[in-house]
Amino acid sequence: MKKRILILMVILVGITISCNNDDDDNNEPSTADLTLAINGLEDLGADFVYEGWIIVNGAPVSTGTFTSTAASQTFTLDATQLSTATRFVLSIEPAGETGTAAATPADTKLLVGDFSGNTASVSIGTVGDFNAISPSGMFFLRSPTDEAAGNNGNDENGIWFGSPGMPPAPALTLPTLEAGWKYEGWVVVDGTGPLSTGTFTAFDVADENAGDATSFSGTENNGPPIPGEDFFNNTPAGFTFPLDIRDRTVVISVEPFPDNSPDPFLLKPLVGTAGQDTAPTTYDLTFSNTSFPSGTVSR
Repeated sequence: MKKRILILMVILVGITISCNNDDDDNNEPSTADLTLAINGLEDLGADFVYEGWIIVNGAPVSTGTFTSTAASQTFTLDATQLSTATRFVLSIEPAGETGTAAATPADTKLLVGDFSGNTASVSIGTVGDFNAISPSGMFFLRSPTDEAAGNNGNDENGIWFGSPGMPPAPALTLPTLEAGWKYEGWVVVDGTGPLSTGTFTAFDVADENAGDATSFSGTENNGPPIPGEDFFNNTPAGFTFPLDIRDRTVVISVEPFPDNSPDPFLLKPLVGTAGQDTAPTTYDLTFSNTSFPSGTVSR
């Protein structure tokens, strides 16, 4: 009798183990990897980080934050959420945020792409639609904010984004930016650095530096109704004012708001070079998307 009981117990144990193994084989993994392969990112500094998001049933779910600019990044996520995600978004966020699924991305969404199967191609479509138009622009050299003081003959010290006239006309062909982004003009002084002409979101009014006592023109109340700057006042360390803009590189960048750095952000859609002649001569700004980050996301 004891032998029969022992045999039955062994059989039952074997059946139990077999069933458990079958159950384990049928269980789907609870996590899965999301891999980013994105080129062109730059260091955001100490106060900001990148954060990925997947859109699941219309709601954002954080994939985690990172600061590395390496092209490849991998994150482990809930497998069910990842498999049902329809879109990936990469945003710029203040450092120190938790990155929990309950959070929502900031307005500064840098990259976006919809999943097709297990991959999504991402681009800056969430910043502005640069594919819908042919971006271009022009600028001229003139120093109108100094003319009120009776100064003439120093037009090489000012730059304005438009075409000269009475008044000057806007001449920037650029897309309207999404919330969280602004345009900013720059004059590059080789060997020293870039100088901002001010931020703006419209092309037919003065930029956000206008009338600011800290701007390089002191006040721009006599400036034209277009973005631009004269370089006479508040000289930054290492620079010499009045600044001769002739032969210098001119850039229009797209900046996150709030801005992560006093230097130009990585998005630089328009670039040109000032020549020797002041207004009425104009100089072209040409479009390039080589500074735009892009890549793929795989699950």
